[in-house]
Amino acid sequence: MANLRDVRLRMRAVRQTLQVTKAMNLISTAKLRKGRRILEDTEPYFKRIQKSMYDILNGAGEVESPFFRAPDRNKQYHSAALVVSSDKGLAGGYNANIFRSTAALCKRLEHPILILIGSIGSRYFIHSPYTVLESFSFNSRLPSLDDAKEIADYLIAQYLWGMFNEVHIVYTRMYSAIKLEPVDRHILPINVEKMRAELARFDTRRREALRFEYIPSAEAVFNALVPLYIKGVIYGCLVEAYASEQSARMAAMDEASKSAEEMLASLQLHYNRVRQAGITQEVTEIVSGSTALGGGA
Repeated sequence: MANLRDVRLRMRAVRQTLQVTKAMNLISTAKLRKGRRILEDTEPYFKRIQKSMYDILNGAGEVESPFFRAPDRNKQYHSAALVVSSDKGLAGGYNANIFRSTAALCKRLEHPILILIGSIGSRYFIHSPYTVLESFSFNSRLPSLDDAKEIADYLIAQYLWGMFNEVHIVYTRMYSAIKLEPVDRHILPINVEKMRAELARFDTRRREALRFEYIPSAEAVFNALVPLYIKGVIYGCLVEAYASEQSARMAAMDEASKSAEEMLASLQLHYNRVRQAGITQEVTEIVSGSTALGGGA
C-alpha cells in the first residue's frame, strides 16, 4: 500500500506540472501573436525614416555627422555590445545561444563593454570577465517604444561622449517558428557605403528626380533623423527577440508536456501493475486461508 501511495503522489505531481506547461504554452502563443502584430504595424514608420536618410545622402552628397566619425586610433578603442536576453527562463536554449554568440562577438571586438537587457543576461554576465556598463529589464513584458527610446538615448549619449567607438546589438532573429538564430548587428557608427548600397535597391530614377531643401541644413536634419532610426532598429530587435523568446518557450513547453504525458503513462502502467499484484496477493491469501480452514475441518 505504501508503494501505491508513493506512485499516486508522483502521478499527481506530474499532472500538476503538465497543467503548468500547457498553460505556459498557451500564454506564449498569445504573446507571440501580439508581438509579431505590433512589429508589423510599426515597421513601415521606421522604414520611412530610413528612406528619408537615404534621400538626404543621395540628394545632399557628403554629409558631415558625428554618427559617421572615424575611430581615433590615438586613443584606446572600445566597443559596446547591447545584449538582449530574457527576464525568465524555461525557454530551452534561447539564452544559452545568446551567451555563446555574445562571447564569440566579444572575442572579435576591441575592449568590449556590455550593455545588458534582461535579468537572465545580467545574472550570467556579472560573473564574466567583460565590463558591464548598464543593465535594463522589462519584467517579461512586451517592450514599448518608450523602452526603445530610453535605450537609444543612452547609447547615443555615451557614443557621442566617447565612452565607446562602435555599437553592436546581439539578439535572436526569428526566421520561422522553428528557426531561431542569434545574430549581431552593427548599428553605430553608421556605415555610409552600406547605406548607399541599400539605396541602390530602391527606385533610383525616381530619387534622382527628387531634390529637397533641408532647413536649417541637410546635416541638421540628418542628425535629427539618426536617433529615430536607432530607436527603430532597437525597437525592432527588441520585439523580434521577444517573439523569438515566446516561440522558444512554446517549443520547450511542448516538449515538456510530451515528456510529462509519457511519464504519466509510465506511472499509470506501473500503478496498475502494482495494484493488480496487490489484488492477486490478497486473493491468494484468502484462498489459501480458506483452504487451510477447510482442511482443518
